[in-house]
Amino acid sequence: MTTKSVTIKNRAGIHARPAALIAQTANRFASEIIIEREDTRINAKSIMGIITMAASYNSVLTLCAEGSDEKEAVDALYLLFENKFEED
Repeated sequence: MTTKSVTIKNRAGIHARPAALIAQTANRFASEIIIEREDTRINAKSIMGIITMAASYNSVLTLCAEGSDEKEAVDALYLLFENKFEED
């Protein structure tokens, strides 16, 4: 399993557009990908799951992936967060 912590850097937090980007990116990989926030675990391939997580600015999340391409999956998602979902 590969894990990496990320901080939400875009002011609007995770709303519909970032959630769609996360799910689209996650769906490119075969690995099972989970996003954790405190005691919540959601499937990163589910837009609705991501939105219902209600992660706001400066929230810390953990990206977890398990499978044949887990490292690539976590790295790709990490870059989305680092680039503020290309919003700023």
